[in-house]
Amino acid sequence: QWLSFLGEAYEGAKDMWRAYSDMREANFKGADKYFHARGNYDAAQRGPGGVWAAEVISNGREALQGITDPLFKGMTRDQVREDTKADQFANEWGRSGKDPNHFRPPGLPDKY
Repeated sequence: QWLSFLGEAYEGAKDMWRAYSDMREANFKGADKYFHARGNYDAAQRGPGGVWAAEVISNGREALQGITDPLFKGMTRDQVREDTKADQFANEWGRSGKDPNHFRPPGLPDKY
C-alpha cells in the first residue's frame, strides 16, 4: 500500500512539475488557471498519492507566492488573496477530476 502511494505521489509530483514547466514555456497570458487545473488533474489521476502530492505542492506554492508576489510583483495583500483564491479554485477543480479545459484560454497552442 505505502509503496503504491509513494509511487503515485512521485508520479503526481512529476505531473505538477510538467504543468509548471509548460506554463513557463507557453508564457501565455490568461493560461495560469488552466495549468493549475491541468497539473492537479493529471496528478490526481495517479490515485490517492497523486492527490496528496498535488495538494501539498499547490498549497506550498500558494503560501510561497503569498510572500514573493508582494515583493517581486508589487501585489497588494488583497490582490494576493484574490489570486490565491482563484488559483486554489482551479487546483481543486482539477484535483476533483473535472476537465481542466474549462480554464483553457482561447488561442493557447494545442501542444498544451
